[in-house]
Amino acid sequence: MAPTKELVEAAYQALATGDRAEVEKYWAEDMRWLVPGNHQLAGWWEGLDGFFGFMEQVGKLSGGSFVMTRSAILLGDEWSADVSHNVGTRVTAKDGSTSPYDRLEIDVVHLLRWRDDKVIEGRGAIFGDGTTQFNQFWSQLATDATRVGA
Repeated sequence: MAPTKELVEAAYQALATGDRAEVEKYWAEDMRWLVPGNHQLAGWWEGLDGFFGFMEQVGKLSGGSFVMTRSAILLGDEWSADVSHNVGTRVTAKDGSTSPYDRLEIDVVHLLRWRDDKVIEGRGAIFGDGTTQFNQFWSQLATDATRVGA
């Protein structure tokens, strides 16, 4: 069965709860997620446990500030694509100061593949200078809170 707009929204709302039982209603145990870029979170996250690990890191690194707001959802036979506005903040220096890389505000497309009303694979796509912003935002920090690998 093809995904619906309501199903896509319900899947993202389940993620927002952080409740594993709720998430399992919409995200398959054997799912995989590809994070684009060249930074510490980039690459494939395998299985629901891996995906939860990814989301935990996003929350930790952004101090819980990372938010995705969907503005459009496109649907196909076993696919959905959503356009999301992603916003987050990282305070990195011990004195509370920030760098230009500590604020993220970009538009992203998530391509989701569905089976039996559950997401089995997701991929993110970022365009233009959003890719650079994303890489810098998630770049690693040295012990003195300076950025490395940006």
